[in-house]
Amino acid sequence: MSHVLNKKFAWTVSTILLAFTIIVSGCGNAESDNKKNDTAATGGSEQARSIAHAMGSTEITGTPARVVVLTNEGTEALLALGVKPVGAVKSWTGNPWYEHISAKMEGVEVVGDESQPNLELIASLKPDLIIGNKLRQEKVYEQLKGIAPTVFSETLRGEWQANFLLYADALGKKAEGEKVIADYDSRTADFKQKAGDKLNQKVSVVRFMAGKTRIYLEDTFTGVAFSKLGITRPDNQKYTDTFVEEITKERLPEVDADMLFYFTYETGDGKGTEMEETMLKDPLWQSLSVVKNNKAIRVNDAVWNTAGGVLAANLMLDEIYAIYEIQQ
Repeated sequence: MSHVLNKKFAWTVSTILLAFTIIVSGCGNAESDNKKNDTAATGGSEQARSIAHAMGSTEITGTPARVVVLTNEGTEALLALGVKPVGAVKSWTGNPWYEHISAKMEGVEVVGDESQPNLELIASLKPDLIIGNKLRQEKVYEQLKGIAPTVFSETLRGEWQANFLLYADALGKKAEGEKVIADYDSRTADFKQKAGDKLNQKVSVVRFMAGKTRIYLEDTFTGVAFSKLGITRPDNQKYTDTFVEEITKERLPEVDADMLFYFTYETGDGKGTEMEETMLKDPLWQSLSVVKNNKAIRVNDAVWNTAGGVLAANLMLDEIYAIYEIQQ
């Protein structure tokens, strides 16, 4: 009898232990599955990446989901990579966004402007990445990195592609970023090859602002694009140590060319538009051969200069294809 009881007891203990093992194993598998799900939700990898940038280096874990961006060109970079920011600085013109991005920015919180971002508002959005720029926000970098991992580009003038690739890397989208740049470069090479003799035309770029008229040169958003496209400036525009040449009304003959693009920076007070109208009515402007030949073309300031990002670069290229009557 005792022997039978011992066997039953041993069987009962074994059963309990087996059941316990199955439960523990199940919990372990569930935990493993949860970890997999968490990893998938954050973009596939929780490994920290070190991003070198204008202010040093920043560790970023996983794929950032809540991004605040503090430059106009940075906003375009995010949108081009399929990322809608939770917060962004206001477009320089527009209410609050440039027309060409407004549909994509619905629901995005305005966090001040490039010159003065609202730190409290940024913190309230609980970002997991902040993208900014040393030229604009160096003074508040320490405060920003106290809110979330922060990556700064160096400058904003001229070449935007290096900034774009930095932002793509910070977002964990390096390969996607490289493809966007490759596609743009392919388009510029296509235009240059098809344009042929049309590239012999000399082209001026003029901007009207409140109280100012400027000739825009190589180290500008338009200038960098023109260099890639093979578009050159009039021989007389050899100004040194400047990215723009500010001119008086008396110097309008300096903008004459085979073709001229002009745009106006209008913030809403009417002063930019007033300068444009004053110059266009002036007899010196009217006497320019480029004006007489109907080759002075008004284009959009945001797309051709102020936005400064990848979306604007491609829109500008679309217009240049059309103006030069070249099939894409």
